[in-house]
Amino acid sequence: MLEKAIWKIGRWASEADKKAGKIYSKAEALRLFGAPQFTEIDGNCLCNEGINDIWKTICGTGGVQFSNALANLIVGTGSGAANATDTEATFTAGVKKGMMSGFPTYGTSQKATWKSSYGSADANQAWNEFGVLNAASAGDLLNRKVEAQGTKASGQTWELTLEITLS
Repeated sequence: MLEKAIWKIGRWASEADKKAGKIYSKAEALRLFGAPQFTEIDGNCLCNEGINDIWKTICGTGGVQFSNALANLIVGTGSGAANATDTEATFTAGVKKGMMSGFPTYGTSQKATWKSSYGSADANQAWNEFGVLNAASAGDLLNRKVEAQGTKASGQTWELTLEITLS
């Protein structure tokens, strides 16, 4: 079995721009966000505690789901290499957000997709590390990706999406 993860980030200068579907020029996006408006980042490190929860859930021994009611995407400022032993505590200045309505999606194409929106006052910091947890507090970390993606400023809205495909 192979695991493929793709992280996606969409950036807007304001919630109004997001709702309007505004597309910025490359130069404008770099000025506003320090990164392109839309990025895709391949790969991540699956973490032991999340893998163990998946097996518990599949085998019926009480694992905690990464569901709409429980899952939170987390972003942080840390830059240390991802490791299978990472936990929520590994994140530096980690900011968690629950799922947008209708996420995660799963059950087709051997894929699950989680998506969160970080509004005007959320995670206004460098976005250097990413993960998904199965609780808003003391959750188990399924995975972690470390890659600098610019700095979110107050007033901006950024959306973070994680797709994991198994084949």
